[in-house]
Amino acid sequence: MYPVRVINAAPRPETTDAESVARYLRAHPSFLAERPELYRALDPPARVHGETMADHMAAMLRAERTHARDMQGQAFSVLQAGRAAAGISERIQAAVIALLAAGDVGECVSDVLPGVLGVDAAALCCEGFAPRWRILPPGAVRILMGGRNFVCRDHPADAALLHAEAALLAERDVLIKLEYRRPALLALVSRDPAMLPGSQAFAFLGRVISALLS
Repeated sequence: MYPVRVINAAPRPETTDAESVARYLRAHPSFLAERPELYRALDPPARVHGETMADHMAAMLRAERTHARDMQGQAFSVLQAGRAAAGISERIQAAVIALLAAGDVGECVSDVLPGVLGVDAAALCCEGFAPRWRILPPGAVRILMGGRNFVCRDHPADAALLHAEAALLAERDVLIKLEYRRPALLALVSRDPAMLPGSQAFAFLGRVISALLS
């Protein structure tokens, strides 16, 4: 009898390494061009070597800009979805654009945001000193916010602490918690309660400011 040879029919695991990926891309030169979304997952080249590499860098930039536009559209949709009062979403959109264009967030909040939002004053407040910020005593943010990200109040008793010279106008204020290296919040105040509705869209404004501060 002849010896029986046992052949292992199990398939060999396919190994995917850098060289096999490179070979595949060389064999399929239009692969990335047909899948522009993949450019967002790639690191850009350190330098531009020739027109082909420049084209790839341009494609990556286009993909990133498309993603940024999509994210901006989503943000505006969030604002539009929960309209608590006519015009508040549009004002917050304008405030976000002003903040993104500003060189100094603190200066934009105090000097630009009141006019854009239609309120009497806006201030950044934190527990400790920071230039152009209003100083709050330790523990003030925790007490004022009570674990919430957004607070809307009528006739606030502590208006002088948060709004300084605008305290006499404080028919209503809105406090928005900020993510900062110290406990902090954004304080808005208005003599017209209609300009500060209890809209969660203000919480989105706080997230934008927190992102810019970080």
